[in-house]
Amino acid sequence: MVLTRTLLVSFIIAGCAALWWLAGLYLYLSPNLPDADTLRDVKLQTPMRVMSSDGRLIGQFGEQKRSPLQFEEIPRDFINALLAAEDDQFFEHGGVDLLGLARAVSELIATGQKRSGGSTLTMQVARNYALSLEQTFLRKFNEILLALEVERVLTKAEIFELYVNRIFLGHRSYGFEAAAQTYYGKSLAELSLHQHAMLAGIPKAPSRNNPLSNPERAKIRRDWILGRMASLGMIDVETRDANRNQPVVAAYSGLRVEVEADYVAEIVRKEMLDRFGNGAYSDGYVVYTTVDGKAQIAARQALVNGLRTYDKRHGWRGPERQLPPLEGESLLELEDRWQQALNEMPIIVDLTPAIVTAVDATGATILSKLGDLHRLSWQGDLDSIRRYRTENLTSPAAKSIEDLLAVGDLIRMELDVEKQVARLAQVPRAQAALVALNPNDGAIRALVGGMGFELSKFNRATQARRQPGSNFKAFLYAAALEYGITPATLINDAPIVLDNLSSDEIWRPENDSGRFYGPTRLRNALTYSRNLVSIRVLQRLGLNRFIDYVGNLGFDTEGMARNLTLALGTHAYTPLDIAAGYAIVANGGFRVEPYLISRIEDATGRIIYQADPWVVCSSCDEELAESEEAFRMEDILQPVTEDIREAPQVMDPRASYLVSSMLRDVIKRGTGRRARVLERNDIAGKTGTTNGPRDAWFSGFNPNLVTTSWVGFDDYSLLGKREFGGTAALPIWIDFMREVLPEEQSLPDMPSGVVRLRIDRKTGRRVTGTPEGSSYEYFFEEFLPAQKSDSDQPVGTDELDGLF
Repeated sequence: MVLTRTLLVSFIIAGCAALWWLAGLYLYLSPNLPDADTLRDVKLQTPMRVMSSDGRLIGQFGEQKRSPLQFEEIPRDFINALLAAEDDQFFEHGGVDLLGLARAVSELIATGQKRSGGSTLTMQVARNYALSLEQTFLRKFNEILLALEVERVLTKAEIFELYVNRIFLGHRSYGFEAAAQTYYGKSLAELSLHQHAMLAGIPKAPSRNNPLSNPERAKIRRDWILGRMASLGMIDVETRDANRNQPVVAAYSGLRVEVEADYVAEIVRKEMLDRFGNGAYSDGYVVYTTVDGKAQIAARQALVNGLRTYDKRHGWRGPERQLPPLEGESLLELEDRWQQALNEMPIIVDLTPAIVTAVDATGATILSKLGDLHRLSWQGDLDSIRRYRTENLTSPAAKSIEDLLAVGDLIRMELDVEKQVARLAQVPRAQAALVALNPNDGAIRALVGGMGFELSKFNRATQARRQPGSNFKAFLYAAALEYGITPATLINDAPIVLDNLSSDEIWRPENDSGRFYGPTRLRNALTYSRNLVSIRVLQRLGLNRFIDYVGNLGFDTEGMARNLTLALGTHAYTPLDIAAGYAIVANGGFRVEPYLISRIEDATGRIIYQADPWVVCSSCDEELAESEEAFRMEDILQPVTEDIREAPQVMDPRASYLVSSMLRDVIKRGTGRRARVLERNDIAGKTGTTNGPRDAWFSGFNPNLVTTSWVGFDDYSLLGKREFGGTAALPIWIDFMREVLPEEQSLPDMPSGVVRLRIDRKTGRRVTGTPEGSSYEYFFEEFLPAQKSDSDQPVGTDELDGLF
């Protein structure tokens, strides 16, 4: 009896001592614990995403790949798999599993080693968000205390969200949604049960248990979790066995970009870095661009097709490298050397590196970088290939396969997916750019800065300043119209010799054809791109007046040479500059500013920036309605006002109307007539070719879209004497516009102050009735032509030279 009483007293004393010790430890540790309530506002390191205007992913920037999920978005199968793997009592306990802790302690005492940590999901959240990862008893007590506080402050759903979105899962993936994209290329909701179990097994050892680094260990862990799910009644035995029999099919998926727009993404990255510093990469910003996904895809494909077509016209340049077998080299050593060379070569716009492994009379066998063997056929393919000699000359078609290929040649191949046939290819050396924008507000709808971002990060759409050549004449003619020259004015297309340039050289400009056509109406001069007419127009207009005029349109005139070569587009601009200029012609004379970022959202989805572009006044009501509908909310940091910035009028709307009319003739019967294949009456445009030629351009539009395409070499090499804006750049423009233009648009109404009269096509003078040789022309009401009389004769060359 005494012994019993003694033991009871001892037990009570020991218990009290333990309680006092725990209380003292709590009082010691609790002041230093982080505030659990701050977990509600925890800021996950989430990468920046760049989106198209239609919500498709363009790019992602940031070291930690993360895509946070709300609890309602998490599949039930995955919740069960994770609970079975980590904490099956999560929804029942109060943050600490006493039985689990007791089991962990007993294992530590019995074996001297830590086997199971006894940590609940709540304890792991407390550790991952607020504590260090050091393995000490003091940290464990902190973890327990903070877990209890977390359970008091947050709901189970909020705690589960924090765990699912924070945990590291290998290969730079943080959170299970990012891991699903990394290992399977799908969202978590799209995965099957065995894949959910595979992901749920990764947290125990992220670098070792993931299905890429160690698929065997990952499968063992997966199958154990499936067994646990069955023992807990989450799934039946048949489901367990069926999923255990599934193979490990994970493969590194990386970023699933939906729209290839690397040059766009890079512009956004630099802009965001300027705005937010390094936080741009980790604060979860979502940037919506003005780029239309369909238009961007079409732009990229049109540019690639156009460059490859140009490249094929100029012949095959031979293998990129030659790696023939070496004397004494074994087959295994040779194959290793070839494979290493292939690994070093990037795939550029679907042009895959390959090594020629065998050659015979019927063709060649090639090994691609992807490890596939393909056959290049001599007949019907290789037998038509010509070798490049110069930009103007190719060899005759190859007579035998030995003229083209040898074993060890490193080449490029393209694969016809439908026919599964490989063809010999090469990466074009020429480059190109395309930019398309909405002329009513400057929103960039598509932008491609080159053949391939992996080949060159230089953005030719925004950074390459090149001479636009005749592409710039539209603005010269607009200025001429505003200062009294009419579309019917006769100007002499005849030789001219000038020595008033900045250099001491005599300048004898010519037309591209090398011919001169005598008295030419202004409309025809633009339609057929007569250089001598343009020079005489600039003489009449005056250099200062023209420079001031294009400066008012928004063109940078600093450093512009003050000589008559300006008439032929010798001052360099980027394709984006030129497109912005053509937008003025297309929209009725209003200046808009090209812009790419439509809005920026923070990690919570709150809009923190909204573009406020200049808008052509005819679109104001429609734009205002869209703005009111989209942004009527209380939590915008920079509220959108109901006032839309009206674009300034910088060109007489009558000049815009007349120039547009003349540019439609460029397509109907002039240098841009290849575009007639589109069979539309609402398109207008102008070719451009510079000396050499070194640059080929085409800029064109309809009422809702302006597009400029450019082709040239980065090092200013010659394109070839038969290459012009209409042969090199226009096909790219056509292919793009064919895909993106909606149904044909009605043409703008004729503005007030424009008069439509019938003229004699030879003299440019007014006629009455509808005599033979006459046609309609448009005029400013204050600049009407004289009436033709029966005694009129065609204007002579001497008279024209006196005037112009």
